[in-house]
Amino acid sequence: MLGTILLLLALPKPTCPSPTGAGSRRAEALKRLLEVFGMEDPPPPPAHFKQPPQYMVDLFNTVANADGVTKNPDILEGNTVRSFLDKTHSEKMRFLFILSSVAKNEKILTAELHLFRLWPRITDGPQRHHFCQVTIYQVLQSGEDAPGAKKLLAARLLPLQGSGWEVFAITQAVRDWTEDERSNRGLLVTVQGMDGSPLDPPPLQFASSMDHHDSKKPMLVLFTDDGRRGASLPMADFPDVQPQAPMVPAKMPVPRLSGPRSTRSLDRHQACQKHPLSVDFEEIGWSGWIISPRGYNAYHCKGSCPFPLGENMRPTNHATVQSIINALKLSEGVSSPCCVPDKLYSINLLYFDDDENVVLKQYDDMVAGSCGCH
Repeated sequence: MLGTILLLLALPKPTCPSPTGAGSRRAEALKRLLEVFGMEDPPPPPAHFKQPPQYMVDLFNTVANADGVTKNPDILEGNTVRSFLDKTHSEKMRFLFILSSVAKNEKILTAELHLFRLWPRITDGPQRHHFCQVTIYQVLQSGEDAPGAKKLLAARLLPLQGSGWEVFAITQAVRDWTEDERSNRGLLVTVQGMDGSPLDPPPLQFASSMDHHDSKKPMLVLFTDDGRRGASLPMADFPDVQPQAPMVPAKMPVPRLSGPRSTRSLDRHQACQKHPLSVDFEEIGWSGWIISPRGYNAYHCKGSCPFPLGENMRPTNHATVQSIINALKLSEGVSSPCCVPDKLYSINLLYFDDDENVVLKQYDDMVAGSCGCH
């Protein structure tokens, strides 16, 4: 009996896969996925339910289809659109936008101040004027009336009747603020008569950040480009690719670096072609900060590139020569061409950043449009 016990103690202990190893692999994969989306860490979900500005939702729907795939690439001047709400919480026509989330490498292309015009007040007696002048100033120092305290950015005549959004270009002010955050003292908006005379009370008013619904609050919209460019093409360039319905195949929360041997063996007997690849942001754990889309079909290329390569496999001249060398065994160590994406196009994400601002960002080379032997 004692000898049996000693023998059992001498045997090597069975090993089991370490759960921490699997967790570490997942964490590393998600970190790499964040790098693809240009982030170091995922933004935290908003502390309270927030409705994104309707302008940003409408812009997303204009640029992309329901899966986020770019359908109109000419809308965006750059690849990033950021929206900022006013932080003054004041009824006065002073506005302040915190731009700390704008990265240093982002090129400022266009900046717009969006103000919502309220219906005019009912006044006693006939109105002497039908228009007024709205002027936007960049505040340079305290004391609005002091010489050099403000700089003119935009001015416009507006009819007193009407309601809706008015947009003013303020690009130079935002460039100043991003170069020196301390110079950001906000904006001042004035309403005057056509001759420049003050109007008290002003017959035209804009919604403030205090007393009005989120959908009407003052907003700064910033168009930038972060320099991340690939070879993506608009979806219209791929007549064989259409927006897809929600995918039935299994969801893939993180990319798999290799598959079972049996699967790889089957791939060698199937011609190179495109297959679905569903990316589900909820499965990954990103649904708290991504507004749209909930996921997308990235597609992937799988299959063999046997000799001789037909035109349906979209081979390059190099791939054709390589397949001949491989088939005739004219040189050692030359493999057959690989089945890879030969056309790629971009997707768009609408999401909350670290400061709960809503961002629309376009990412190139995210969806396989077609596959070929290269």
